[in-house]
Amino acid sequence: MSRAARHRNAGGGTNAGTTTESALIIAAHGRHYVVELDDGTRMHAFPRGKKSDCAVGDHVSVERAAADQCVITRASARKNLLHRSDQFKSKLLAANIDQVIIVLATEPGFSEDLLGRALVSAEALEIRPLIVLNKTDLPDRLEEARGRLALYRDLGYDTLELSVRADPAQALATLKPRLAGLASILIGQSGMGKSSLLNLLIPGVDAQTREISAKLDSGKHTTTFTRLYHLPADWGTVDGRLGALIDSPGFQEFGLYHLSEGMLERAFPEFRPLLTECRFYNCHHVNEPGCGVLAAVASGAISERRHQLYTQLLHESNQQKPW
Repeated sequence: MSRAARHRNAGGGTNAGTTTESALIIAAHGRHYVVELDDGTRMHAFPRGKKSDCAVGDHVSVERAAADQCVITRASARKNLLHRSDQFKSKLLAANIDQVIIVLATEPGFSEDLLGRALVSAEALEIRPLIVLNKTDLPDRLEEARGRLALYRDLGYDTLELSVRADPAQALATLKPRLAGLASILIGQSGMGKSSLLNLLIPGVDAQTREISAKLDSGKHTTTFTRLYHLPADWGTVDGRLGALIDSPGFQEFGLYHLSEGMLERAFPEFRPLLTECRFYNCHHVNEPGCGVLAAVASGAISERRHQLYTQLLHESNQQKPW
């Protein structure tokens, strides 16, 4: 390969006069992307320069660098960006989404900590959350799971129960009206049945995944990249838009180090009506006297589990962030 070709493949630049085209990022794996042009053509894409801050769902401008490769030159303004972070790095999940679908299962047991964090992240971005409880055909574990989710139902969170494998027709009928015309992202731990759900919702998903994997050249890493699938056209639209479903890799932790204290307190809907009842305007809702939130915890109006999650997230938010 020539030096110029290597330079183009690294996203270093293109020839003067190259036509700029609009595209949608439909897959991401590190600094490697797959974009879909307006005419449906899919191309391998790299960011220009070393910085890589694009996400699946981003609308971008690209310039062709080779027959099947292009360079991302600019990203359009986002409606939102869902990401998770720890003390050292941030992981982009998806941009411009309307709904976060949190996939849980009766077996294996789901992490309530991850559920709570996903809900907080959605609330902070004002994105609609939807909790999906899968594997409801396992009666021995169903009541336990329902009991653990009662708190979130009482808070007003929408919860669906289904069994993808035992009754796929019912699962599909339940989910269709909740997905049509919306850009949704599936998140959840490994083992919750997220892959089975995706196979149910997206016709030919395996072939699409192989195609995207080949373009990313990720081969054996097919489960480690985020990808966007278009929902069938006959599902309907919202404001003329077809729906899309974004699949993210399964993960066990959902760090929210990037959320500020002010964002956190407002991301708990049960806290919001009480924030004006605190004696001190800069109340942290941890151990201050005259705190409206702590009074509600003491009376049982706010769950201790939820307040514990808030204090843990507050602690993380106060950690030094080198990124």
